[in-house]
Amino acid sequence: MNWIILVVAGLFEICWAIGLKFTDGFTRLWPTVFTVLAMLLSVGLLGIAMKTLPVGTAYAVWVGVGAVGTALVGMVFLGEVVSAARLASLALIAAGIVGLKLSA
Repeated sequence: MNWIILVVAGLFEICWAIGLKFTDGFTRLWPTVFTVLAMLLSVGLLGIAMKTLPVGTAYAVWVGVGAVGTALVGMVFLGEVVSAARLASLALIAAGIVGLKLSA
């Protein structure tokens, strides 16, 4: 169950990372509220998952899910550059996440 909580925490990390783009330096109220709420949920769920998961593994998976997801959302929805090198690099991060899960 804590692995599911950890992945959900990573999904909220994607939400707040993308949300930062829309806050305009925290000058827009609703994007800021959304972003701060996503931050709190992300870190809160990470803390719950860490009750039973190793801290290094949990943190690395959380960051990895957030990094891969944020980069993919940026490419698909925000017009960021898509290249074979970027996709291969993201695949390596995803492989690392899977490796950490399998070794925990």
